[in-house]
Amino acid sequence: MWRHIASNFLTLLVVIIFLLGGMILWGQKQYGASGPLSEAMCLRVEPGSTMRRISRRLEDEGAIASGTIFRIGAEYSNKIDDLKAGSWLIPEGASMSQITDLITRGGASSCGTEVVYRIGIANAEVLVRELNTGTGRYEEKIAFDPVSDEARPDLFIRVRGQADTRYRIALAEGVTSWQVVEELKSVDVLEGTVAELPAEGSLAPDSYEVRAGDTRESVIARMRAAQDLILAEAWQNRAEGVPLASAYEALILASIIEKETGVAEERRQVASVFTNRLKRGMRLQTDPTVIYGVTKGQGILGRGLRQSELRASTPWNTYVIDALPPTPIANPGRASIEAAVNPDSTDYIFFVADGTGGHAFAETLEEHNRNVAKWREIEAERAAN
Repeated sequence: MWRHIASNFLTLLVVIIFLLGGMILWGQKQYGASGPLSEAMCLRVEPGSTMRRISRRLEDEGAIASGTIFRIGAEYSNKIDDLKAGSWLIPEGASMSQITDLITRGGASSCGTEVVYRIGIANAEVLVRELNTGTGRYEEKIAFDPVSDEARPDLFIRVRGQADTRYRIALAEGVTSWQVVEELKSVDVLEGTVAELPAEGSLAPDSYEVRAGDTRESVIARMRAAQDLILAEAWQNRAEGVPLASAYEALILASIIEKETGVAEERRQVASVFTNRLKRGMRLQTDPTVIYGVTKGQGILGRGLRQSELRASTPWNTYVIDALPPTPIANPGRASIEAAVNPDSTDYIFFVADGTGGHAFAETLEEHNRNVAKWREIEAERAAN
C-alpha cells in the first residue's frame, strides 16, 4: 500500500514539475513576445514609483497583457528594483522585456516635455515642446523671450518643477561668441560664469542637451570641442588648390559665408566668389566684415552701413584690407565650413541680393551692374509700398 501511495505521489510530483516547467516556458514566451500596444505611448515614471504601480498602469493602458507576468519577468531578470524616474517612449508592439529594459536603463528621458533655450542672431527664445508619440516629433506649446518677458508662462513654471523635463540649448548658425555667452546667462538651469570670452568662430552651432546644474563653462567646452572636430575633418577633406593657408583661415572664410547667405544651396556658390577673389588678389568687399568691425560681434547693428564705415580702417573691413580679416566674424556651422574648403567651381566674382532671399551671381562687372540695378528697382518698389 505504501509503495502504491509513494508511486502515485512521485507521479503527481512529476506532473506538477512538468506543468510548472510548461508555465515557466509559457511565461517566458509571453514576456518576450510582441505586446498589444497599438501606438507608441509616453510613460512617465514618477520618483518613488514601484514596479507594481507601473505594471498596473501599463496594463490599464493596454501596453502589456499581464501585470503579473511583467513583474515576475522583471524579478527574474534582476531589474525589479532598477526602475528609473523619467519619461520613457514605449514603441508600438513593445514586448514586456523591452519595456522593462526601457524603464530601468536610465539616462535622459526619451519623451515628454523639453525646454529649449534657443540662441539666435537677432534674439533669444525659450520654447516648451512636447513629443507627439504619433509623429515622433516635438511640438511647440509656448515660446517667450527670456529677457523681455518678465512673467514666466504657467506651463514653463510647471515643467521646470518636473524631474523628467529635458533641457536643450540650440545655437543658431552665425551667432557671435559674445552673443552666446550673454544668452547663456539667462539659461536658468545652468550654473557658474564663463571666465573668458571664447575665440570668435570656435563654437559649433548645434543643439546641446544639458542637465540642470551643468556649468556654463562645461557647455562652452562642449561647443568648442565640437567645432574643433568639424573643422579638423573639413580641413582634412579640403579640395585641392583652395587658397587657404590653414584650417583657421578656412574658419574665417566660413564665418563670412555664413553671414552672407541664409540659403543653404548658395553656400558653395558664395564660397566660389570669395575663392576666386582670393586667387586673383582682389579684396573680398563684403559688408558683414565691416559690420563686425563696428560692433565687434556685440549684438546686431540694426541699421544700414554708413559710407564712413565702409571707408573706415578696421582689421575686419574687407573694403580696405587685402585678403581675409584676422579673425572669424561669427560662429559658422558645418555646412559653411565645408563650403569654404570645397567651393563650387565657377568663374563668379560678384554677387548681389536678388529679392528672393538669395543672390544673383556674375562673372563680369557689366553683368553685376545689371544685377545691382535690378536689386535697386526691387528696393524702390518695396519702399514705395
